[in-house]
Amino acid sequence: MARKPIVGVTMGDPAGIGPEIVLKAFQSPAVLDAADYLVYGSPEAMERAAGLPGATAGLRIREVGSPGDCRFAPGTVEVLRCGGLDLSAFKIGEVSAACGDAAFLAIERAIEDALAGRIDATATAPINKEALRLAGRHFAGHTEIYAHFTGTTDYTMLLMEGSLRVAHVSTHVSLREAIALAKKERIVTVVRLLHQALAGMGIGEPRIAVAGLNPHAGENGLFGREEIEEIAPAVAQAAALGARGPFPPDTVFSRAAGGEFDAVVAMYHDQGHIPLKMAGFRYGGESGPKISGINITLGTPVIRCSVDHGTAFDRAGTGQADPGSMEAAMIAAAGMASSRGL
Repeated sequence: MARKPIVGVTMGDPAGIGPEIVLKAFQSPAVLDAADYLVYGSPEAMERAAGLPGATAGLRIREVGSPGDCRFAPGTVEVLRCGGLDLSAFKIGEVSAACGDAAFLAIERAIEDALAGRIDATATAPINKEALRLAGRHFAGHTEIYAHFTGTTDYTMLLMEGSLRVAHVSTHVSLREAIALAKKERIVTVVRLLHQALAGMGIGEPRIAVAGLNPHAGENGLFGREEIEEIAPAVAQAAALGARGPFPPDTVFSRAAGGEFDAVVAMYHDQGHIPLKMAGFRYGGESGPKISGINITLGTPVIRCSVDHGTAFDRAGTGQADPGSMEAAMIAAAGMASSRGL
């Protein structure tokens, strides 16, 4: 019998909901059936999260020195210490350099172990970009950290919620810069990475819709020429990979959600994130927000699946965080590792 994949789970910012949702995910039979898991971060932060209301129902925290020390025993969450986080150095729900550094060190070590073959994939809890900056870690987010430590130049972000899949031409840049980055070569690269990812999901002939940048996809140059000069030529070059378009961005995501396309290439961060979060995030109700959807980094040699939400400092420490997205990320990372072969 083939062994289960080993997924390294980074705890995220310890002042946020990361430790809580990671521990809650260990209560899901589907998560536990999919893989064995090693948490990267602070054992003390995980112990503190274990004391939150309804968080862990008897799970035991066990510190290990390396992936090779893991036993993967039922009822036990094994944690590999990354750095020397002092719980008295920060407050739950507040941005701090200490937490930014702790989150970064966990990611760095997980990538190192994945590159060395000690783990098969990674799943990441949310980090805070301001905390990273305060810690002197100048990265825009997880995607850029993974690209840096794996030496990857061509990469992108794929968001998934059910059958809706969206990859991005640009992400964590200003809107002005995003417009400048909507170039033919980059769009073709994103289509290629997305085609590879969809093929890995078993979609043999992907239908990839490419969104326009401007209202009505430019209306034949009436509202901008980016579609004529950059996007349409990119679609033509990538047609053999399933690219179609460019389509008006105000309808293409609904068309994809309805099954007309297998995925959409969005031109910038909010163009892609807003429809995904409309589909997966549900606010209101006595039990608090219900969050689903995941984020996958494409192009790097290390499998990375993540939650599609932030640190939620306003709810951190209350025991009310929804682990749904974390569970989905851990299961997806396990599935991608298995599909690569162990």
